[in-house]
Amino acid sequence: MSIRALRPAFLAALFLCFGVFAMAQDSETEAPAMEAPEESETLPIESEWDGPAPKLYSKGDKTFVINLGTVLPLFFYSADGNMLDNKLSVGGTGSLNYNYYFNSNLALGGEFGGSFAGTLGGNMLFMMPFGIKGTWHFIASPFEFPVSLMLGAVTQSYLGTDYFGLIVKPGAAAYWRFNPDWSFGLNSVWWWIPQWTSSATTTSYGNFLELTLSARYHF
Repeated sequence: MSIRALRPAFLAALFLCFGVFAMAQDSETEAPAMEAPEESETLPIESEWDGPAPKLYSKGDKTFVINLGTVLPLFFYSADGNMLDNKLSVGGTGSLNYNYYFNSNLALGGEFGGSFAGTLGGNMLFMMPFGIKGTWHFIASPFEFPVSLMLGAVTQSYLGTDYFGLIVKPGAAAYWRFNPDWSFGLNSVWWWIPQWTSSATTTSYGNFLELTLSARYHF
């Protein structure tokens, strides 16, 4: 077959390909554009600590406290209301106490201590108080402000005469939490010590002020 005979078939095939290409272009033009995917909404970040802040103390926590400082004799009065002469000078005091916590604020424990104070005559009064101590803590971390009350007994010795009786010690303190194991503070404690006898004129009530520095170990 000659080339002139193939020319009509070649032209027909060329026109057919052009028609198919044109139809494909029209279909692409008419096709709706695809919508861009919507941006995903940003989810809120939730904190893992969705509850209240952890308490500084919990049930079963314990502390051991060492107190050292001074005791000031303030005033004395008899059962009939008369003021008595204060013949004592400023003395020294120290104590150890243990506390067990029932919750984040309340602790109960025991205290044992000793003190001495000189007299104007050059003699010495020795006292050894001990008892049960309850404490309530006001906390503003890293500071703590415990208030306490100790009820117990005290032995007193002066010029070979001994007396054993009641002691009541309300107090307040301020502590700074140095680290998880230790805190340091200042204590101010009132001592009320009655000496009961068979006579109102000889029954007396002593009032002292304790000022001590404290080191407290937490465990």
